[in-house]
Amino acid sequence: MSLRQRLAQLVGCLQEPQKVARFQRLCGVEAPLSRSDAAAADPREDEGKAEAPLAGDSRRRERQPGTSGGPQPPRRDRNQCPAKPGGGGAPNGMRNGLATELGPALPRRAGGQRRNSLTGEEGQQAHVSNWALYYLFCFGTELGNELFYILFFPFWFWNLDPLVGRRLVAIWVLVMYLGQCTKDIIRWPRPASPPVVKLEVFYNSEYSMPSTHAMSGTAIPISMILLTYGRWQYPLIYGLILVPCWCSLVCLSRIYMGMHSILDIIAGFLYTILILAIFYPFVDLIDNFNQTHKYAPLIIIGLHLALGIFSFTLDTWSTSRGDTAEILGSGAGIACGSHVTYNVGLILDPSLDILPLAMPPITMTLFGKAILRILIGMAFVLIVRDMMKKITIPLACKIFSIPCDDVRKARQHMEVELPYRYITYGMVGFSITFLIPYIFFFIGIS
Repeated sequence: MSLRQRLAQLVGCLQEPQKVARFQRLCGVEAPLSRSDAAAADPREDEGKAEAPLAGDSRRRERQPGTSGGPQPPRRDRNQCPAKPGGGGAPNGMRNGLATELGPALPRRAGGQRRNSLTGEEGQQAHVSNWALYYLFCFGTELGNELFYILFFPFWFWNLDPLVGRRLVAIWVLVMYLGQCTKDIIRWPRPASPPVVKLEVFYNSEYSMPSTHAMSGTAIPISMILLTYGRWQYPLIYGLILVPCWCSLVCLSRIYMGMHSILDIIAGFLYTILILAIFYPFVDLIDNFNQTHKYAPLIIIGLHLALGIFSFTLDTWSTSRGDTAEILGSGAGIACGSHVTYNVGLILDPSLDILPLAMPPITMTLFGKAILRILIGMAFVLIVRDMMKKITIPLACKIFSIPCDDVRKARQHMEVELPYRYITYGMVGFSITFLIPYIFFFIGIS
């Protein structure tokens, strides 16, 4: 067997959904039994079939599809997405086969699964025997979701180190953008279900290869250590412990949730290492340009908008397009806000002569101001996001003559989704780096 054949065999092996399902079972996640499996496991079911049941027999009523209180006929899986044109027949985020029928007893749903607000999809019902692992991996997968980003990056700007925050965002934007575009170019579907149990379906309409959660979970901790070690005083061993723990938690959580194959995770990790190796040496140059160049805001806005339009032409609608516009808008807003903040002298980076910086002693005053900045800042961020959403969606629908009675359908048009996400999260990013620090300065908690 040639090397090429061996590599192809290895790739096929790592992409098998059976391996994902095996990992889920190892962690205590199993799909509910089908009625045929339940009947085989319970001989009383077969005895019931042999009996001549009366009209009121509950078993008889259970076997009449469509009757009240009994199981409904098998229906098309609600998590199955239509095949996309030009995708070689591979549906985007497809769950192969019909959903498993419910057994005689309804299984306990695996916690409060995240519902897709754009498609109405929900996670599958599943038996979970290890709830500690379930909540651990739920936390791990949240480390790659919007809620984490909207708390994590502002915390760096408002309470830790704005320079590190700016450069972390620049790296995150590039890594996530390349990952999302690569998904729409390769167009590999999600792991098939069954045998995989889909505990999360929020990103089920996206393609699978590579895992952008794995890319984010690799890029953020590694970049954090590269940017802070030597700038701040702390033992390197802390960083060497943080990176593998953070990365492995995020990566394993995506397999546990049934959203990625092992190959998707490995590819996402290696892809991120390659991007960091090429891009990281230029981070300092890009950050200085964003802050000091006279026309930086115009170049930033134009470049990010052009990248967004390009990504929207790669494929038909999915949540991936909206996420891409959101990432680019956030990056543009944060860069433009940092430019204004630097030029008005609101926040200045510490001189290189005093590096490395020492961690200040944690006092009640320091802690209280940090909490106050988070509460005031996040309240302002949520207000800005909500206001911009209510303005941009109806305005885009009106400009491009798109009906906005159904917001879900309206947002599936590029003419609505791109300006909504880009402008809304651009304003959120601008608020995080300029408007909110200015408020802090004004009320004396900066």
